[in-house]
Amino acid sequence: MHDILLISISGEDQPGLTAGVTSILADHGVNVLDIGQAVIHATLSMGVLVEVPDSCDPAVMSESIRAYAQAHGMQTRVTAVPHDSYARWVEAQGRARYIITLLARKITADQLARVTAVVSAHGLNIDSINRLSGRIPLGELPALSKACVEFSVRGPLQDSGAFRRDLLEVAAVLDVDLAFQQDNMYRRNRRLVVFDMDSTLIEAEVIDELAALAGVGAQVSAITERAMRGEIDFSESFRARVALLRGLKEEALQQVSARLKITEGAEHLLATLRALGYKTAILSGGFTYFARDLQQHLGIDYVHANELDIADGLVTGEVKGPIVDGNRKAELLRQLARQEGIDLQQVIAVGDGANDLPMLSIAGLGIAFRAKPLVKQSADQSISTLGLDAILYLLGLSDRYQNPGAAG
Repeated sequence: MHDILLISISGEDQPGLTAGVTSILADHGVNVLDIGQAVIHATLSMGVLVEVPDSCDPAVMSESIRAYAQAHGMQTRVTAVPHDSYARWVEAQGRARYIITLLARKITADQLARVTAVVSAHGLNIDSINRLSGRIPLGELPALSKACVEFSVRGPLQDSGAFRRDLLEVAAVLDVDLAFQQDNMYRRNRRLVVFDMDSTLIEAEVIDELAALAGVGAQVSAITERAMRGEIDFSESFRARVALLRGLKEEALQQVSARLKITEGAEHLLATLRALGYKTAILSGGFTYFARDLQQHLGIDYVHANELDIADGLVTGEVKGPIVDGNRKAELLRQLARQEGIDLQQVIAVGDGANDLPMLSIAGLGIAFRAKPLVKQSADQSISTLGLDAILYLLGLSDRYQNPGAAG
């Protein structure tokens, strides 16, 4: 049998190192079984797993590599790999692979220690760890800083529910977000993203803002909170809240629209999704008046929301057409997926309230964003620490690809 060698090289990164090493390997006619390289703060670490043919003297080849590395101030280690060890490594490639995404304002050693301890406790191996966020300057963190590290792990996971619970416990203790996904063909092949509007794309519940102008803010807010917590039926609560708006002047809608604040990261997220060719939609239990303004501002493709009835310049307290409740959102999501000719696994749904759960549950990636406790516990993924553009990290996109020219 041919010898199998693992060649490890490390030291100050220099142009041409990889070309020099692989040229030596080529001169000796070896086969490359695996190769990996990383540069952290100008320090190169490279590993090459090679199969040495009978025509090559392993000692001569190893010495050539060592001499080249030494001439460039690099450290080298050449290790023989037993054939049975290599066979086990090959067999492991069929094991399931998972992605854990750590989201925070900054990354600490304690966060990494706790996450990797959970991975180890469940018998999984870490294949790679990658920083997706940009380089962080020393000193005081910039406003709304973002930090993200992605772990690729592999192995037989006996209890995915327990693993997820352990990760969520760590996330709660450390005030970070931890997303856990299977690394399958759909992860980088999503094509449609649907959003709730109120408290998701915008930092307000519009009906509460209108109610304040109508002088019924307290009554409407109380009903809204109960509906978002899932304590009362959304359609029933919605009709009751809209009825309280009867007599409000139409100008109040423009007044509210002008002061609405778009959620952190929403503009960056939508611009990036648009550049990548994604289709986007608003599926909202709010009002079309505000959703269409947002559609124009953010470049969103589809809008489905509730049509507030207005007559003689006054809100009538009624809604035109069917109410967009939780079930209607799920139905619309399916409809849009069919229209776009895509699988539900290629859809991302984002929302914060109990009426978003039906669409979050059927989408390939359902994300509870700054959500109420019930929603956060029920959704597969949740983001509370960063802005909406953290969703790009869950797709595996680093800042480099979100912002052309950014440091990686």
